[in-house]
Amino acid sequence: MNKIGLVLEGGGMRGTYTAGVLEFLMDKNLYFPYVIGVSAGACNGSSYISRQKERNKIVNLEYVNQPQYLSARNFIKKQQLFDMDFIFEELPNIHVPFDYETFKYAKEQFIVGTTDISTGKPIYFSKEQYHDHIPLLLRASSSIPIVAPVVEFEDMKLLDGGIVDPIPIKKSELDGNSFNVVILTRNDDYVKKQTKMKWIAKRFYKEYPALIKVLEERHEIYNNTISYIKDQEEKGNIFVFRPSSRLKVSSIERNTAKLTELYYLGYKDAQTKYEHLLSWIKQRTIDTEEQKDSNHEKVAPIKVV
Repeated sequence: MNKIGLVLEGGGMRGTYTAGVLEFLMDKNLYFPYVIGVSAGACNGSSYISRQKERNKIVNLEYVNQPQYLSARNFIKKQQLFDMDFIFEELPNIHVPFDYETFKYAKEQFIVGTTDISTGKPIYFSKEQYHDHIPLLLRASSSIPIVAPVVEFEDMKLLDGGIVDPIPIKKSELDGNSFNVVILTRNDDYVKKQTKMKWIAKRFYKEYPALIKVLEERHEIYNNTISYIKDQEEKGNIFVFRPSSRLKVSSIERNTAKLTELYYLGYKDAQTKYEHLLSWIKQRTIDTEEQKDSNHEKVAPIKVV
């Protein structure tokens, strides 16, 4: 079956760019039938699925300066840079309520990527099977090595999905998406370098050699994924949103002005490329309709109003 997926990179607070792009797509009532993300990408994607306009903006911009959200104090007191209890329990249940009902019954597929630290392999969880556990799985997908605790779920020990599959394009393709829209949170010329913190990882995770191995190879995994995306972009199989201006934001950014600028950059980039996106979607829909006629397959629709 041919359909178009939406693939969301993580990146911590750089994910504010993704929030801006998704906000524009929601303003246009454009929803893709399949959405997959890791870390911040999965978090932003969940509010896209639940149809909650501006929720990502509020979470990313209005709470980032609260000590419970992100601070050195968190790490000293709780050994976690981001207070995961605050972000994944208090925020969605008290301060900025998450619409679990709309999320659960949304027609779109939603996949969260995580890393199994025992095997060093990616583990993916779908909304259809795990909708009641999504907050915990988003937490697992966002648990950055060393600065966040391991999340235990169904006899598995999980960490940040971006470790082993930072931009889960191959998973989307395996799930039947011949074409994909990808939202990246790095500039076009970014090349990831090998970590200089290998010795810390070996101390923290000495019982998990498979995890240590993928952490050491993380730069290669990322750069190879980007090369693949660029190749498929040139072939017309992938449509990419990436920051059009030089990034000024780190993954642990707390400067509200910089984050606001990044959010509106995402919104503006989506606005600028919207007509091109619609044309790209239309052409792929025509292609898949022609294939459907020949193969008698049903093509998943994309909602555009």
